[in-house]
Amino acid sequence: MEKRLIVMDNRYLIAPEPASSKLTREVTGISHEGEEVSLRVVEERPLTIYLNRQEIVTAMTIGDHPEYLAVGYLRNQGMLLPDDVITGIDFDEEVETVVVRTERATDYEEKLSRKTRTSGCAVGTVFGDVMEGLQGLTLPEATIRTSDLYSLAKEINTTPSLYLEAGAIHGTVLCRGNRPLVYMEDVGRHNAVDKIAGWTVLEGVKTADKLLYTTGRLTSEMVIKTALMGIPALVSRSGFTAWGVEIARQVGLTLVGRMRGRRYVCLSGAERIVRDADLASVADEPAKSRRKSAGPDE
Repeated sequence: MEKRLIVMDNRYLIAPEPASSKLTREVTGISHEGEEVSLRVVEERPLTIYLNRQEIVTAMTIGDHPEYLAVGYLRNQGMLLPDDVITGIDFDEEVETVVVRTERATDYEEKLSRKTRTSGCAVGTVFGDVMEGLQGLTLPEATIRTSDLYSLAKEINTTPSLYLEAGAIHGTVLCRGNRPLVYMEDVGRHNAVDKIAGWTVLEGVKTADKLLYTTGRLTSEMVIKTALMGIPALVSRSGFTAWGVEIARQVGLTLVGRMRGRRYVCLSGAERIVRDADLASVADEPAKSRRKSAGPDE
C-alpha cells in the first residue's frame, strides 16, 4: 500500500481546518432577545465502512479523512490485523462509502452479531469480543513529564479548531514529548481517535513514545482504543468513568484527567509521571472559570 502524503502545518503534521466550508454550515435562528442570529454549525454525515465485500458499520462523522477513519476503526475493532496487507482504499463521496481491501480474505459475520453501543456522543460501537485484544497486552515503558503536559495543554487549547469555531465536536491529539503532532476532530471522540489510529497505520508511525490528549471523557472505549494502539498514556481536560479507570489499571495505561491550569488527577499509571514543572510558572484557572468551561462531557 502506497503511503499517503502528510499534510504539513507550522505546528502540526495534521491540524484542524475550521475554515473549511465542507465541515460547517451557516444557519439562522432567534436569540434570547428575539433577534435573528446567524452562526456556523458542524456538519454531520453518514460514512459506511466496508472491509472487502462486507459492510461493517455506518458511522456519523464530519466527513474529513474518511480513509484514516475507516482503517483506524477496523484496526481498533480487531478486524484489520497488524500483518494485514492493505491493497486499496476506495472512497466514494457521492454514496458516502469507503471500502478497505486486503490480501487476506475476511468474514466477520459472527463478530458483527456481537456489538455494544458505547457512550460516545454520536453513539460509538464496540464489538463484544474487543476485550480479548487486551489479554496479555503490555504497554511500553514511558516517561511522562508534567512540563510536557502543561505545554501540550496550553498549545492544544489555543489551536484554531472546529470546537472553537462551532462547538459540538471533540478533538483528539497524538503527541510526542511537548509537541502535538496530529489533531483530529469529529462529532464523536471515538471517531477522532480512530482517525489517528488510521493515520499511524497508513503512515507506518510507531506509537510507543506517544501520548493521546483528548477533549472528551476518559471512557472505557477511549481507554481500550488507546491501549490497542500501543500508546502508554491518555490525557484529558475532562473526567473519568469507573470502567475506564478499571481497564486502564488492568492494562497499565497512564490515565490523567481533569487537567485544567496546573491541576490534574492521575488515576492509573502514576509511576510514569515525572513532576519536573515549576508550578509557579503555570497559570492556574480560577474555580469559577473551571466550572464555566465545563462542557456536557464533564
